[in-house]
Amino acid sequence: MASSHSSSPVPQSNSSDAFFKKEVDATKRFRPMQSLPDVCPKEPTGNPNDLHDSPSLVVDQQRWTIYHSKVNLPAALNDPRLAKRESDFFTKTWGVDFVDTEVTPSFYLPQITKEHFALYQQEITPREKVHERCKNTCTPKDTFDRTLLHTHDKSRTDLEQVPKIFMKPDFALEDSLTFNAVLPWSHFSTAGGKGNRDAASSKLLQEKLSHYLDIVEVNIAHQISLRSEAFFHAMTSQHELQDYLRKTSQAVKLLREKISKIDKVMCEGSLRVLRLSLTRNNCIKAYNKLKLMATVHQTQPTVQLLLSTSEYVGALDLIATTQEVLQQELQGIHSFRHLGSQLCELEKLIDKMMIAEFSTYARNDLNRPLEDDCQILEEERLVSLVFGLLKQRKLNFYEIYGDEMINTAKNIIKQCVVNTVSQIEEIDTEVVVKLADQMRMMNFPQWFDLLKNIFSKFTIFLKRVKATLNTIRSVVFLVLDKNQKTRDLEDTLQKNSAKESMVDSEVAYLTHEGMFISDAFGDGELAAGAADSASQRNTSPNSEPCSSDSVSEPEGTTDSSSSKEHTSSSVTPGGVEMMIGEDMKLTDLELVRLANNIQELLYNASDICHDRAVKFLMARAKDGFLEKLNSNEFVTLSRLMEGFILDTEQICGRKSMSLRGALQSQANRFVNRFHEERKTKLSLLLDNERWKQAEVPAEFQDLVDSVSDGRISLPEKKPTATEERKPAEFLIVEGQKYATVGTVLLLIRIILEYCQCVDNIPSITTDMLTRLSDLLKYFNSRSCQLVLGAGALQVVGLKTITTKNLALSSRCLQLIVHYIPIIRAHFEARLQPKQFSMLRHFDHITKDYHDHIAEISAKLVAIMDSLFDKLLSKYEVKAPVPSACFRNICKQMAKMHEAIYDLLPEEQTQMLFLRINASYKLHLKRQLAHLNVVNDGGPLNGLVTSDVAFYTGNLQALKGLNNLDLNMAEIWEQKR
Repeated sequence: MASSHSSSPVPQSNSSDAFFKKEVDATKRFRPMQSLPDVCPKEPTGNPNDLHDSPSLVVDQQRWTIYHSKVNLPAALNDPRLAKRESDFFTKTWGVDFVDTEVTPSFYLPQITKEHFALYQQEITPREKVHERCKNTCTPKDTFDRTLLHTHDKSRTDLEQVPKIFMKPDFALEDSLTFNAVLPWSHFSTAGGKGNRDAASSKLLQEKLSHYLDIVEVNIAHQISLRSEAFFHAMTSQHELQDYLRKTSQAVKLLREKISKIDKVMCEGSLRVLRLSLTRNNCIKAYNKLKLMATVHQTQPTVQLLLSTSEYVGALDLIATTQEVLQQELQGIHSFRHLGSQLCELEKLIDKMMIAEFSTYARNDLNRPLEDDCQILEEERLVSLVFGLLKQRKLNFYEIYGDEMINTAKNIIKQCVVNTVSQIEEIDTEVVVKLADQMRMMNFPQWFDLLKNIFSKFTIFLKRVKATLNTIRSVVFLVLDKNQKTRDLEDTLQKNSAKESMVDSEVAYLTHEGMFISDAFGDGELAAGAADSASQRNTSPNSEPCSSDSVSEPEGTTDSSSSKEHTSSSVTPGGVEMMIGEDMKLTDLELVRLANNIQELLYNASDICHDRAVKFLMARAKDGFLEKLNSNEFVTLSRLMEGFILDTEQICGRKSMSLRGALQSQANRFVNRFHEERKTKLSLLLDNERWKQAEVPAEFQDLVDSVSDGRISLPEKKPTATEERKPAEFLIVEGQKYATVGTVLLLIRIILEYCQCVDNIPSITTDMLTRLSDLLKYFNSRSCQLVLGAGALQVVGLKTITTKNLALSSRCLQLIVHYIPIIRAHFEARLQPKQFSMLRHFDHITKDYHDHIAEISAKLVAIMDSLFDKLLSKYEVKAPVPSACFRNICKQMAKMHEAIYDLLPEEQTQMLFLRINASYKLHLKRQLAHLNVVNDGGPLNGLVTSDVAFYTGNLQALKGLNNLDLNMAEIWEQKR
């Protein structure tokens, strides 16, 4: 509440809490006084603008206001005239059902929310802050403090009886917690007076609230009475304020008189000196202007002289300087009204001359003999032309050079073809007129030499183009670097000008205060400051009149007021020194874009050479010439093209795909022809293969030995050594003997040819891998058809497919399977990581080969199985021993062993006979069960045992089967 007060309070009746605002200082802050109701009704202020909205007893006696209201909520609730107070004062008039009845909202009353009070809160918050600040800063009077302290203690004692919840700033009955705390519903739980104790508590609560209301009303009335002196204090302060205003007016009048005297004594003379100095400077400027006009008048003859010596940059600089002088220093001069347009036309003429000369330079540079060692032709001339074109913003000049490159590339090929054709006597140029037809009449060595010559010319051509374009790019980068340095210099000058402006302001202040400049600065500082000021502004109040240097040099005025052109020396990579002016009005973005376009032009030069080479190749390939090349010739051609591609990439720094694509296209055609030839050859070999063991020539053994050493390549032929060495019976591979047929020996050579072709032409690795996979699959499927499928009976005319044919086929497949991992590693080393998925073809091929080998082994077992079924089905247990059936079985087993032992390794032979023995035991067991012969030691059992012993002895007597575990006890049925 209003517990804390300070001196000179001013009543504010429109405050929400009836507080009084305090003034910080009565002499600095005054507010219009408002008439207070019921305080001084007989002394109105008489100012209608100062009236407040609250009623006045003098003015508003007859008009009814809200202050005439005599009824409020506490008075209505504490009506002493009621004879009886019920337990619930909300239902004493409206009935018991008042709480449960839903009141329909009125259509005429708006819905009031907190947003409606937002504006009020924004307005009242600053006032409240001012009020709190005033309470803390104002010093209360002693008498008021003592009275306030006494009253405060008494009020504090009374107010302590009121619960703190009523004193909270956020007290609101619409809050359910606050409402329940003020009016606990436990007192109103029994409506209608059912409980006497509840009714008594309700009455007690009602009386307690009434008591709180009385305490608050008494304190409010007491606070109002304490503020009655504030009004009279404000009236007293009004008279003091009028005295202060009168004294202030006299002081201002005295100050103005002093300022007028100072102006007459100290300022008029100084201003006269400044006016005379300004007049003198104007005369100097007029004289310099006339000399400048005389200089400008000589511009056109000087430009003509510069153009006669091809000094385009100097002529353009002179024109730009003159134009700037005409626009700034000599603007409005009637005698020069046509000079600007004449200079513009002259500048356009210079643009055309520079473009024409640059075109001539490009033509001379690119068409000079390629045997010349000079990389750059007339570098000084080139640099001068580029600077001039940049100055005129002709940024597309590089396109002229690009057009000349295309024409030069065409001429290089044409000239090479003409020179080569002229040296070949077989070509009659009178009969064959067209160059393309003449070129097609060349054989491969002649055409290959021509292509090599073209590639070498193109290499020299690209090196020259690169040197020229690098010089142009260096000029562009010099201008870019100059722009950056210019910006840094401007930043430095701005900082220096800021410092000089501070010095000028200090000088002006000292002069205004009536001090001499020499008193504030030394003689040296004054001279330095005057020199700097003259160099920057070209005017100085303290400069010497009629100075010969300042008057006779017109360049001073030109430098400061017109172009301000400063030049710096830069050296190009070739050692050419150039003066770069500051008037290169090119942005960094334009210069960087131009440098990138020039670099792109170098890439285009590489593309042009590649495109012309592709057209040359296509012209020769029209009659299928390239497709008819053998492997060695195509490999040689491919290496030459790959070398040229790598050279151009090294020179230009980017890959060109046209020639590489043409090479890839020709390589694909070569791969198709290469594969078809070898597949056809393999097919013919298989169709004529009789599947008999072939002798191994020495060259094939050398081929296999080279692969074992880790080199997958075809060894060089040695005729002398081959004649001395005899063919071997077996092929030795890493210590193992392989009996093979002639087709497989040639297939191994074909496989190595595929691998060597990949080494020679890396770009066809993936295609070769696919074709080689197809070749291996074809051999597997075709050999399966001829041997297992008995296709060789019709194709070759074999009488039957023997076990020796089957074993030999299995061994040949094993030899190919041995080389598949080596081939896979060879291709894996030449594939990109993202292409490793293609190696799965070798995994599939290996699986197919293993399945084929397993099928051959199963076929061999099946042959013996059918024999066992045929012989043992007629077996009878009787003398003599051994029986004829067992003799035939042992004979057939010996023939099988004789057929396969020399072809298959010993381990495979043992595994095969174990499987055959298992089949034999199965058939014998079935026949014994059919004959009811059991292992009981009887005569029949003895005969069978003798036959089995004969079988076991013969089988173990075969070579390599002596340690074979036959386990013949399995032929007898186990007793259960």
